[in-house]
Amino acid sequence: MTPAADYYDQMPEPAAASVTTIRPPRGWAPLDMREFTGAHELLYFLVLRNLKLRYKQTVLGAAWAVLQPLLTMAVFTVVFGRLARLGSDGLPYPVFALAALVPWTYFANALTQASTSLVDQHQLLTKVYFPRLLLPLAAVIAGLVDLVISFILLLVVLAWYGITPSIRLLAVPVFALLAVVSALAPGIWLSALNVRYRDVRYVIPFLVQIWLFATPVAYSSSLVPERWRAVYGLNPMVAVVDGFRWMVAPEARLPATAIGFAVAAVALVLTAGLFFFRRVERTFADVV
Repeated sequence: MTPAADYYDQMPEPAAASVTTIRPPRGWAPLDMREFTGAHELLYFLVLRNLKLRYKQTVLGAAWAVLQPLLTMAVFTVVFGRLARLGSDGLPYPVFALAALVPWTYFANALTQASTSLVDQHQLLTKVYFPRLLLPLAAVIAGLVDLVISFILLLVVLAWYGITPSIRLLAVPVFALLAVVSALAPGIWLSALNVRYRDVRYVIPFLVQIWLFATPVAYSSSLVPERWRAVYGLNPMVAVVDGFRWMVAPEARLPATAIGFAVAAVALVLTAGLFFFRRVERTFADVV
């Protein structure tokens, strides 16, 4: 045997390559939380990407987070406060309206962005695998920047009217979290449906508009008859809006009943949405 042959005989055999096979879930499979291990960095970059795309090539940039609720407050004050003379629960009507518009503007924008997130970023879906749920989640989280900016505007308006903030403002994270989940729960459903049925995109603005009138933004929830309060409270934004007004109105009462109904409704919609999203997730790359 030649020296060269001896050399090759002594070489170790190459180890078998490690292969990872990703298979789509079958049936109504629950979320596999192992997929989200270490995905926080990807979520961070998706949120950052959403923020950059939102304000790219805009003249005013983040100022829209102030102008949108501010201008809407002015319109509501003229139409509903001066002309219709709706009650404002003892608050100046601009404060009454803005306290509701701060969470509502966030909710409307977050719901819209989450609902179209899969279709708007279809390039990512067809090129690489990652937990698809991160796309609507990133859209909802990115909107929190606007929520913070508009909440600072609310504090400025409170100071303008001489209203001293109370310790109730410490409850902001609680109601903000409820607003986040309230946008994410239907956003998961709509984002999955929008992949297969593209006319869902045209339904979303109409849905948001109807939802606005079903939420006490321009009017007080006290106008709703008592016999309809349980059904009305299934709208989670009722608790969010009333919660924000409770934080700035000294004589307002905590909407404990509305919060209970809201948490139950959101938990049901979110749980069902996660299962449905997981069920149809395997078809996204094929039909998007």
